[in-house]
Amino acid sequence: MAPKREFLTVDDFCQEARISRSTFYEWVAKGRAPLHRKLPNGKLRMDRRDVDTWWDTCEVAA
Repeated sequence: MAPKREFLTVDDFCQEARISRSTFYEWVAKGRAPLHRKLPNGKLRMDRRDVDTWWDTCEVAA
C-alpha cells in the first residue's frame, strides 16, 4: 500500500516558513511559492513532498 500523502494548508506552510500570508501570496504572484493546488472550494493545498523539494531548491546568499 502506498504511503498516505500529507498536504499542508497555506497557514501550515506560512508557519513553517515563518512568513505572513501576504508574503506567501506575493510569492505565488511572482512564481516563487512551492507547487500548490487549488481545491474546488478555492482553498490551496501543498503536497509535503513538493514543499520539501522547494526547500531543497532555495539558495542561501553567500
